[in-house]
Amino acid sequence: MQLQLISFVWIILHCMDYTGGQQHSSSSRHRQHKQISGVSSGCQQGGCLTCSDYNGCLSCKPRFFMHLERIGMKQIGVCMTSCPSGFYGTRSPERNTCTKCRSECDSCFNKNFCTRCRAGFYLHLGKCQENCPEGLVRSDTQRECVPKCPAECESCVNSESCTRCRPGLYQLSGRCHHVCPEDYEPNDKVMECTTQVHCEVGEWSEWSPCSRSGRTCGFKRGQETRTRQVLQYPSPFGKPCPEISEVKECLVKRRKCPGGRKKNIRRERRNRNNCKDKENQEGRRERKREREREKERDTVEREDSRNKTEHRQRRGQDTDLVSPQDGLVQ
Repeated sequence: MQLQLISFVWIILHCMDYTGGQQHSSSSRHRQHKQISGVSSGCQQGGCLTCSDYNGCLSCKPRFFMHLERIGMKQIGVCMTSCPSGFYGTRSPERNTCTKCRSECDSCFNKNFCTRCRAGFYLHLGKCQENCPEGLVRSDTQRECVPKCPAECESCVNSESCTRCRPGLYQLSGRCHHVCPEDYEPNDKVMECTTQVHCEVGEWSEWSPCSRSGRTCGFKRGQETRTRQVLQYPSPFGKPCPEISEVKECLVKRRKCPGGRKKNIRRERRNRNNCKDKENQEGRRERKREREREKERDTVEREDSRNKTEHRQRRGQDTDLVSPQDGLVQ
């Protein structure tokens, strides 16, 4: 009996010692965890309300969202003004958190409404689907289900608005044209119909002084000119520019140019030379007439000499014919 009582007392003392030791170890672990985590309200990150060196932000300021970023095997709390891609924000009186979108969503507005799909899925009415409904086609660039494009479109926004035309066609306001409408012209670089640009010119300048060969004196007839500037050059199919310069004949009161004495001297020399040329021409004509007269006299003298020679020859022939007859008579 005494042995049983001693055993019972020993068991009670052992249990009390275990309970005290557990409380002591629990409080020491709490102090150790508090020292390690370093919970503080003086956080360096702008959106954090409370934070720890080990876990990052523990709570956020109002209007900030708590987002858990995984780094290796642990998660770090980050307070953000908006959630990153692939997450959406949920607000509550206790805290605002970033929640992950559905697996097929690249970004979303909430759990049931996607705004962009991951590769291989196509957005239609907030849902990401592998196949599009009837009447719609998949767009790999937009990752959306879009209306089937018209025949002349290579890509489109809907059944009435093209974003790119087939080769050889020109785009204008979402439509494709073989020939651009009036007041538009084809641009082969971008394959679009662009607005025609017509030439624009300014006002005429004043008429210039009457001049001739760059001089404004020493003549009676000359020319006046005026010009205007091109304000806008035309596009390839726009209206060309009109004449930008004009010339007209003009008359001025003839006057001598400054420093005209040298010109007068040159004119006098030219006149003297002209007179000498005229005199020389007259002399040449007179000498020519003299040669012609001498030639005529020579011709006459030759004719007279020839006639005299012929006369003497005829007389000699007559004498020869008469002399033998006279000898026979004797």
